[in-house]
Amino acid sequence: MTTNWLMTMRTGRPPEGDERFRRSRARPRFRVIALPHAGGWPSAFQPWQPGLPDDVELLVGQLPGRGPRIGEPPLRRVEPLVEGLSRAVAELEPMPYAVIGHSFGSVLGYELTKAMEHKGLPPRLLAVSARQPPCFPSEPPFAHLRTDDELLAHLVDIGGVSADLLRRPALMGPSLAAIRADLEAMETYRRPLSGTAVPILSLGAVDDPVVIAERLHLWSLETTGSFTRLMFTGGHFYLYSPDSAAVIIRHLVSGLTGGSPPPAPPSPADGPPGHVSPAAVGHVPERTLS
Repeated sequence: MTTNWLMTMRTGRPPEGDERFRRSRARPRFRVIALPHAGGWPSAFQPWQPGLPDDVELLVGQLPGRGPRIGEPPLRRVEPLVEGLSRAVAELEPMPYAVIGHSFGSVLGYELTKAMEHKGLPPRLLAVSARQPPCFPSEPPFAHLRTDDELLAHLVDIGGVSADLLRRPALMGPSLAAIRADLEAMETYRRPLSGTAVPILSLGAVDDPVVIAERLHLWSLETTGSFTRLMFTGGHFYLYSPDSAAVIIRHLVSGLTGGSPPPAPPSPADGPPGHVSPAAVGHVPERTLS
């Protein structure tokens, strides 16, 4: 399914001739709504597809100015983006769902969650990744005011795009326009007067060059529900790696199904690649772009 605002990403691969798999895929029992980083396309969440259970539907935000909507002007404020997303979510077949946002997507995910609460259709869990909580608003100098060359260089620096694009900036023209619009929306966003009652899972990487890792626990101030924080390694875009995705998916599924939460991540010395324990969080200098 594709709508203006949400695109379905297929999960798993059906075994040849497996009718039970086909039926479960036709009628999912749970849903994850994922919102990518600034300028991100739905394809950013492709690494998540193999790790999702067959009965969990993955919908990824499709914002104006990218993908099939490349011909539409990108929106530069959070409010109209959330209005479009919330309308699309409200029109879906009702089922338990979780919202996860990465970087700028965390801002959208938080406001989408609040909007859906007001509609009486809240998610069971909100996961926010690689973005400081709203009590720390963006401050100048703002990234959306950088020149194209400066913005592209910074994206390369934090691992968002290939360094080869520095020699071919024209290829990034449409994408930079969407990235700049998303950054403007994020950098003009201010903390709302009230938070949410939906449980929050705060996610981040200790080696993220964009976000101060020690601030991520303050997402606990934005909910009256339960709060959990998990820390990983892998830089600002750690969330799209298969190892990180597998850990996060287990927590999302637990929040959706009401099962017992997965055990806390082990220490870096004996844990799988891609994550570290909360006790290992260090201080990382923050940059403007996130």
